[in-house]
Amino acid sequence: MSQSLMSQPAPIPLRRAGRQMRHRRNLVFLRDVAGLAVSAFGGPQAHLAMFFRLLVDKRRYLTAAELLELQALGALLPGPTSTQTITAIGFRLGGPNLAYLTLLVWITPAVLIMTGAALLLSRFDNAAALRLVQFVQPVAVGFVAYSAYKIAAKVIHTKTSVALLVVAAIVAYFFQLPGVLPALLVLGGLITALRYRRHAKVLEKKPIRVEWANGALWLGVFVGAAVLGHYTRLLPVRLFENFYRNGSLVFGGGQVLAPLLFAEFVEYKHYLTAPEFLSGLGLVQALPGPNFSFAAYVGALSMRPAGGAGPQLLGALVGAVGIFLPGTFLIFFVIRFWDGLRQYRVVQASLEGINAVSAGLVFAAALLLYHPLPDRPLALLHGLPLNPLLVAATFLLLLWERVPGVAIVGAALLAGAFF
Repeated sequence: MSQSLMSQPAPIPLRRAGRQMRHRRNLVFLRDVAGLAVSAFGGPQAHLAMFFRLLVDKRRYLTAAELLELQALGALLPGPTSTQTITAIGFRLGGPNLAYLTLLVWITPAVLIMTGAALLLSRFDNAAALRLVQFVQPVAVGFVAYSAYKIAAKVIHTKTSVALLVVAAIVAYFFQLPGVLPALLVLGGLITALRYRRHAKVLEKKPIRVEWANGALWLGVFVGAAVLGHYTRLLPVRLFENFYRNGSLVFGGGQVLAPLLFAEFVEYKHYLTAPEFLSGLGLVQALPGPNFSFAAYVGALSMRPAGGAGPQLLGALVGAVGIFLPGTFLIFFVIRFWDGLRQYRVVQASLEGINAVSAGLVFAAALLLYHPLPDRPLALLHGLPLNPLLVAATFLLLLWERVPGVAIVGAALLAGAFF
């Protein structure tokens, strides 16, 4: 009798109270995500530190080990690592619905700011706008150089990694084609995957259960967007395919996304000029939230030939959705069987090559982004070139770790307004 009573479902008031508690917890979590979206500066590593402080230490939504595991999963997949990490936390807490709300709350502030920046650049005199951000451009190169240094210091530990970094940097520098960079990432992962025997072997492996829905959805959108773009030739559709493809293939976060977008939208398709690209790249470094919001800026400017604010807003929406959606599909797909997948040494080994190539791509990006900068001699220092000094100063300030990135970009904007 007692067993039958225990097997009965909880009374309706208790179930209703449980739902209300979960609802309140989810609302508090979304409020915390909104706070992070407007305060988390500094890219994925800084985001992770803030996630620890708020989501683990203060709110205790998950343990430190669980957060590190989700961050590692995001690093394994293409797409924005910190966005995938916080989306996965939402998934663990409240399932897909909370995860999608988490994604929207996290990306919205930065996407709106980058969209507004693109509209302002289009509405006002380009020369005046570019004068305002003239010093932001070399500062952006300093940010990319610093990112290259930090990534290399973190992931380069073997001679193979050094070789992959150098080769990737050289190839990416001399061949700025959209398909080259993803191919380098895949090749780097394959090379180090061959050395999987150096990793410890898991003796008792758990069975892997794969739910294919989100994986099929990711692939279906990938193929469908490519087919629609080819046959319709509509610019918004082609832009969505471009961003979705890049979001599906880029490893290493926003620093690696920059050279991919530069190669495709500046060098190859000429939708933006190099100074316009650098201006947006410098601005996004000063914003909280994900650096992938830069895609909204690129999408809006790419729609300028259509004329008017409406098409540009559509371009920003297409850019934001296209760049963030594949990583979301993939994290939902993989998180369900991650515990079984990470047991295999070949997966662990492939990360060494992927990370090394990613570092090489960022080094190449620093050089490619520097070349279009105009020469500006500094009269106060007997004609010394100003841009290398700004790049070096930005790098050293970031290395010092006492000056926030927003302060550096803000100072560059003020300098552009007065000089």
